[in-house]
Amino acid sequence: MNPDAPAPRREAGDILVDLGRLTERQLELVRHRQRRLSTSQHRAIVDLGYASEEEAARALAQAQGLDFVDLAGREFSREELEVVPLKVVLHFRTLPLGTDAEAIVLAFGDPPRQADLNNLRMLLNRRVKVVLTTPSAIQAVIKSRFGLGAETVERLRGDRTTDDDASPDVVFDVPTVPSDAAVEATIADFVDQVVGDAIRQRATDIHLEPYYSAIRLRYRVDGVLQPIPVPPGLRDLHAAIVSRLKIMAGLNIAERRLPQDGRISLKTETEDYDLRVSVIPTKHGEAICLRVLGRHSLLLELSQLGMDPGQEAIMRELTGLPQGLVLLTGPTGSGKTTTLYAALAHANDEGRKIITIEDPVEYQLEGVSQIQVHDDIGLSFSQGLRSVLRHDPDVVLIGEIRDAETAEIAVRASLTGHLVLSTLHTNDSISSVARLLEMRVEPFLVASSLVCSIAQRLAQHLCPHCRQPDPDLPEPTRTEMAAALDLAPEQVCTFIAPGCPQCGQRGYRGRLAIYEFFPISDTIADLIVPAVKTGTLRQAARAEGWRSLREMGWIKVQEGSIAVSEQRRLTHRLRRTTTV
Repeated sequence: MNPDAPAPRREAGDILVDLGRLTERQLELVRHRQRRLSTSQHRAIVDLGYASEEEAARALAQAQGLDFVDLAGREFSREELEVVPLKVVLHFRTLPLGTDAEAIVLAFGDPPRQADLNNLRMLLNRRVKVVLTTPSAIQAVIKSRFGLGAETVERLRGDRTTDDDASPDVVFDVPTVPSDAAVEATIADFVDQVVGDAIRQRATDIHLEPYYSAIRLRYRVDGVLQPIPVPPGLRDLHAAIVSRLKIMAGLNIAERRLPQDGRISLKTETEDYDLRVSVIPTKHGEAICLRVLGRHSLLLELSQLGMDPGQEAIMRELTGLPQGLVLLTGPTGSGKTTTLYAALAHANDEGRKIITIEDPVEYQLEGVSQIQVHDDIGLSFSQGLRSVLRHDPDVVLIGEIRDAETAEIAVRASLTGHLVLSTLHTNDSISSVARLLEMRVEPFLVASSLVCSIAQRLAQHLCPHCRQPDPDLPEPTRTEMAAALDLAPEQVCTFIAPGCPQCGQRGYRGRLAIYEFFPISDTIADLIVPAVKTGTLRQAARAEGWRSLREMGWIKVQEGSIAVSEQRRLTHRLRRTTTV
């Protein structure tokens, strides 16, 4: 070996091996991926899950003799960012961290090439000091300060004309419209960015709303709308964005006065999605809502729904019944469809014929015949249900019982050898009896057909990575919770989550369902008579072990699954007082 030869260049993997975070075998697999995909070593380490993005970035900085800067929690003022032109920030994916008389400190997610540094020195007319951070931190600051899609707006302004290195995150299954117009291509890129970003954040809905001088973009994540920053110049492009989405959904781009509904299919590397598109005319333009439906992610096992063991056992027994009516109640967006599909998946076997009537058919189930309601041609729930019953089904799912006619047919179907699953809009499980009676279903039919009513709500799940006990629980809440759970006050435990990188500093990650089961026993069936009071049914149910949604929420709080504030948000009821 030549003693005068330079030492081999160290990389992030070598540093992580020295720290004991990586084995030699893992480093060998990293290098194989690095060569095969022509990627950087620190990216290969993160892709294989051998280290976090921050650990890999810190190791890379150490290997290259650079400083690492943690941008978490750092606030960037507009004046601080305007030291570097926006087009430079977007093109080089860099952020200015400070300046002096001679040099400017720039943070990069990846070490810049020497040619890029030379260009930056010429553009900024000063020396550049390079520090490293994580690529996601750079992207988060750019998104929060300049808005999602800032690159597309800059491109339309002429500051950026090509982007040969960009690769789409999603591939849409829509007819392509031949066009060489740069504006249309840029608008398509922006739409791809929005949808891809929403999917990465696990959003269920995308809202794009025009106002007099701005556009508001929001995602519904874990049931709560989250505002997404957009660049100021996007308002002028709103009509073009709407037209692009209409073309993708097969809608009439010339119609701007009437609401329209459509559907877009797309695929990512891991899953296929359907986007339900709703367009409505407003004073300042057309507002768009996209419902994001994953074709595979919905299919959960009963054990994944969040039921306690007793509730899960009841649900498994219900799906195996030969006949009867099972109702799920709750407001829109409470997860009723997810629960019904999980129940259908459990009931689905070769020996049973399953037919559904839905509006719309949101997810495709293998082995299940699914019918889409079309009221405009006469195919309503009631009409479809009559035809379905002549098709020899064992299990029938009705998307929603909306009227007296559908309720009557569903009840009679459940008495003639069919297991009928459906949804009903009531506040709790016990109120479903009163609702059916209001629909003029005879009490004796309700008593003999209804086997169980289930109410549910979706609650935001506390992030398990930053969850911690809450030391400041108010005494009234502690007392109420102790009484509901039959515990001593000192046994009550609640949790909060301040936020961390794993949950995007929100404190919540995902959702879980809270269930209230109301099985109809013989005793309760005997109480279902004309003008029966809900309080009478509730009293009888409680004697048999029934627990309300509020009490089930307190159980989730004690387990550390949800916060007290979330339990109150979902189950709070106005206390009525009499005034004189």
